[in-house]
Amino acid sequence: MNSQPLQMDDTVYNHLNRLCEAGNQLTEQGRFDAAVTQFNDAWELVPEPKKDWEASTWILTAIGDCYFHLRDLKSARSVLEYAMQCPGGVGNPFIHLRLGQVLLDTGEADAAADQLMRAYMGAGAELFAAEDPEYLRFLGTRAQL
Repeated sequence: MNSQPLQMDDTVYNHLNRLCEAGNQLTEQGRFDAAVTQFNDAWELVPEPKKDWEASTWILTAIGDCYFHLRDLKSARSVLEYAMQCPGGVGNPFIHLRLGQVLLDTGEADAAADQLMRAYMGAGAELFAAEDPEYLRFLGTRAQL
């Protein structure tokens, strides 16, 4: 496997980046459906094999985050699990947090505890500060924090 990061064509990267910036602005406004559209358009621009690009990690994470906020937990799980297969996915505290939240919300407590602990170990309690306190409270029932 090539240890050098892949280099994307500048034109493609700039277009992809503009779509993601628009998606981020829509996310900040709470317009998650519209944000998903922007992020999906960016995802379409990622060259094959998509899972080999760092851009895939952050695009899929953004899509998964939007689906989480939309309470489309099935889609959120699928997208976040795919993000884990992309560069830097495993070990990314935010991805572990969102996936753990999705798993807890779908009743998979053991798997949720594993993902939430990975998030906690990677970024500490601060990562949970803006989230519903139920997730950190749950983690506290599974581990000494």
